[in-house]
This record gives sequence, structure tokens and C-alpha cells, in this order.
Amino acid sequence: MSRQPRLPWVMNDPLAHRGTAFTAAERDRLGLVGRLPDAVLTLEQQARRAYEQLRRQPDDLAAYIHLEQLHDRNEVLYYRLLTEHLAELLPIVYDPTVGEAVKTYSHEYRRPRGVFLSIDRPQDLRRSFEVLELAPDEVDLVVVTDAEQILGIGDWGVHGIQIAVGKLAVYTAAAGIDPARCLPVILDVGTDNETLLNDPLYLGVRHSRTRGARYDAFVAAYLDTVSTLYPDALLHFEDFGAGNARRFLERYGERYRMFNDDMQGTGAITLAAVRSALDVTGVPFREQRVVVFGAGTAGVGIADQLREAMVRDGLDGDEATRRIWLVDRPGLLIDDMDGLRDYQRGYARPRGEVEKWGEAGKRGAGENGEDDGGDARNRGAGRDGIDLLTAVRNVRPTVLIGTSTVRGAFTRQIVREMAEHVERPVIFPLSNPTEKIEAMPADLLRWTDGKALTTAGIPVDPVEIDGVRHVIGQANNALVYPGLGLGVVVSRAERLTPGMLLAAADAVAGQVDGGTGGGPGAPLLPQVENLRASSAAVAVAVVRAAVGEGVARVAPDDVVQAVQDAMWQPEYGDAPTSPG
Repeated sequence: MSRQPRLPWVMNDPLAHRGTAFTAAERDRLGLVGRLPDAVLTLEQQARRAYEQLRRQPDDLAAYIHLEQLHDRNEVLYYRLLTEHLAELLPIVYDPTVGEAVKTYSHEYRRPRGVFLSIDRPQDLRRSFEVLELAPDEVDLVVVTDAEQILGIGDWGVHGIQIAVGKLAVYTAAAGIDPARCLPVILDVGTDNETLLNDPLYLGVRHSRTRGARYDAFVAAYLDTVSTLYPDALLHFEDFGAGNARRFLERYGERYRMFNDDMQGTGAITLAAVRSALDVTGVPFREQRVVVFGAGTAGVGIADQLREAMVRDGLDGDEATRRIWLVDRPGLLIDDMDGLRDYQRGYARPRGEVEKWGEAGKRGAGENGEDDGGDARNRGAGRDGIDLLTAVRNVRPTVLIGTSTVRGAFTRQIVREMAEHVERPVIFPLSNPTEKIEAMPADLLRWTDGKALTTAGIPVDPVEIDGVRHVIGQANNALVYPGLGLGVVVSRAERLTPGMLLAAADAVAGQVDGGTGGGPGAPLLPQVENLRASSAAVAVAVVRAAVGEGVARVAPDDVVQAVQDAMWQPEYGDAPTSPG
């Protein structure tokens, strides 16, 4: 019986394969004679051709698939292309295009990448890692998700592995974390997505999402296993449901080297933007009054980071907490409300403090005209709740932040109400994608006569108001978490501390000049074009904070050089001689 010729092992190993860049001597040594075209190209030439091929793709999803095929074939070339065009390709390899790729995973499936852990086979958990044959000191970073709350698209079961893969790609491209030392992991605990459960091609566990004690035990077993096998690794949690994300971080954050980007990363990048805005206003953190609209994982994570900054600026913890008001769709969080989650209770206001606000809210509910469409729910209020307008009217916030995913929630009336009491209102509509943003920065600037200090969760073109060109920074977590992860890797920190997060935020803010030196309209956050250099600066700050707080197991004499030495470069080294 005839068979196809066997491919040399090196052509099936994306970390070793370099295609047409193999020299004649390497081709001879690796059994590649006659298996490649005659020309020997440089990595630069390969990257140019790969970019030309990418530009011919008809849409972003096709570009994503094309890049993943390159990723599966030649990792060095993939990362060379990504680092050379990072600002352009970041929205392709991660948010928002990865969301579309997640939806089609079972139908576009080509090659497995990552570790798949099934809750129906907990006995396989340890063996699933052991078959990788990685030594304890050979893993720096593990990104895990259970895919319950992916970006803005919800529960997508085993498809969430693409989120872990994409997150690690950004870690490598932006901060040089060695891809050979990274693991993407999916905790496949089922899904409540009926479309997936009824799809005959769905690749995951085919039952509803497991919850309760069995789910908790599975997560605990995962943490125990991965921390035992890879004791130096940073354990990154991504896109867990709101209640679980907070719960696991509080339960295990002191025991393991854990990081939750949805909470801590979002909080840190928002803190960086607020710090830049306060450089403009000159008003210190301890005097801020903050309203956050959207009291889920991101909103509470932001509140936590701002609270830490206020404490650092001289307030005690209780007073800092009292300077933050959280509003969700049922309205302002009040301590006697039904349905408050554990992680929200610390920010709920006493009923007595706000009992006289309700009548003002009812009077204001019909005053918003075309901006609100007459729907109080769009401003975060149930039938008897205190809506966003009423909260702004009574709190007179200096900072208004949106993580609600409610399109148009920051109406003209709300913004002008805020601007009546604050000379330079700080307003951050952070929800994404565009169809879920609370307000467009151009509107915020028009409604405040150019006085608003704003950044957004989506890329936004510059806005010109009265002859001033306002550059709008994007509150992209990629400005924080790659450098934060690199700093943990270099310092071998025992855990991630609030001080390390504050240091990361300060390092990001320090890369822009929002004060007089930046000029009117200067962005509050750095642009992603220089993300690799930016990540290195964040890493240096994180290492120094870890050393200063006594949690670093490695204290480099030259922190800057140690960070540079740790950054993997997408370059071809010596060709391997055998697998592994």
C-alpha cells in the first residue's frame, strides 16, 4: 500500500521551523534537501512577504485566520510580523476580532493549541500537563479561562481557548515573554450557550455550565496542580464570570502568583489615565469624587484601584471608599438593595445617606429629551432606583467612568450637569465595542466646550474643538498587563501586590505629559505604536516595586538590563538538530 512521503519533524514544529530561511547546510543536516524552493530568504524578506499576503485578506476575520495559520507554521516569523506592525495587528490578534474568531472556533478548527481540561475528566488534569514534558523552571506564564464572560459576547465554552492564545500572543509581541515558556489553558466546564449545545460540530463538553462545589473543586485542583508543576509561573485568569473572578482572586490571591486582567488590569489602566488627567487639573486623588457606571468585574476592579490610589494619597480606607459611588442598571448601589453581589457590598451606600435623592431622580427622569429616549433604564435605574443622572446631580463627581456596555448612557444632560460643578470633568466611556460605548469622546468634548478630559475603550480619531486638536488615548489593557507580567517573571515575585499594580499604572502614566508640557488636547495615555518599549518601562517599575515590598525572589543589580535581557526577540538562532 502506497503512502505519502513523511515530513521531517522540523516542518511540524512551529518553534523550530523557519521555512525558506533554512540555509543549504541546515537543509542537508535536517533532511530537507529537495523539500524547499532553492532560494534562501532572510527573516526580513519572509516578514515582508507575509505582510503582503496578510494585506490581501478580504476582512479582519480572514486576516485572523491567516495569522493563526502562520502561528501554527512558524512562530518566529509570526511574532516578527506582529511586532513590526503591532498597532495595526493588535485589534486582529485580540479584541475585537478575536471575539469573532471565538464564535466560529468549532467550525474553523484546524490544529489544537493549548491545554484542554474537561470537568468531566478531573482525573486527567495533572496528566494533561505532564505529557508536555516541561520542567518546573520551563514555564513563566499560564493564561487560563473558563470562557463564561468573553469580552462583550458572553459564554462560549471551549471556544474560549482562543482568548488564552490571543492573550499570550500579546504578552510575547508587546513584552517579549518567550512563547516557548507560555501555556494557554481552557477549563471546559460546559456552557449555557444553547447555540453551541445544539451544534453537532461543537468541540467542547456538551452540557450546561457546571457550578457550585464541583466547579470550585475543579478550579482549586487546577491551581494546586499548575502551581506545583510550574512554581515560578504567573497564573493569569481571563474572562471568568463576574462573581467567580472576584471570588477566586480574594480566595487565592495571597496563596498563588495570580493576576486577573479583567479586574486588576482594567483597574490599573484606568488609574493611569486618571492620574494623567489629574496632572492637568492639579487636584489630588484624595479630593476626587468618583462615579462608576457599571458595577461588574471591570467597574469594581477600577473602584478598587482608585481607592488604593486615594489611600496612598493620605486617606484612610473608609474615607477613600466613601468617595466612590457605583451605579448599575438597577441604580445606585444601596446597602439594602436585593441582589447585591458580595464584591459590590463594600461600595453600597447607606440608605439614610441617599433617601432624599429619590424624588429628585423621579423629577429628572423625564427631562432628558432625545438624548435618553425617555428610558430611565439606560441611565442605570430600576423602577424605584436612583439613576445615573440623579447620582451625578447629588454627588457632583470630578470623575465619571463607564463600564456598563449601555450605548449612549452618558447623555448630554448628564455630562452638562457634571460640567456645571467641575472645571475640567474627567469622563471615561470605557465600554467596547463601539455599539456599547457610553458616549463618543467627540460628543463629550462638544458638550463641555472642549473642557472634558477623556479617554475611551475603543480607538478614536482625534477631535478638533475650537481650533484645538484633542488626541484621544485608548484605555487598552495591553498598555499594562504585558509589562506587568514581564516584571513578575524577572523578579520571580511571590505574589502580585497592590503596590506592584500601582507602580505599573504610574509607569504607564509617566509616559505621557498631560500637564502643560503636553499642550492642550494631549492624550492621557501613550499610543500603542511603542508598546514594546512601554512594556519594558512598566516591567522595570514592577520589578522595583516587588523588590521594595520584599516579595521578589530575584533582586537584579541592574533592573533595566535584567528586563532587556529577559525579553525574547523574534529572531532565528541556531537551527535545532533534533526535536526538543
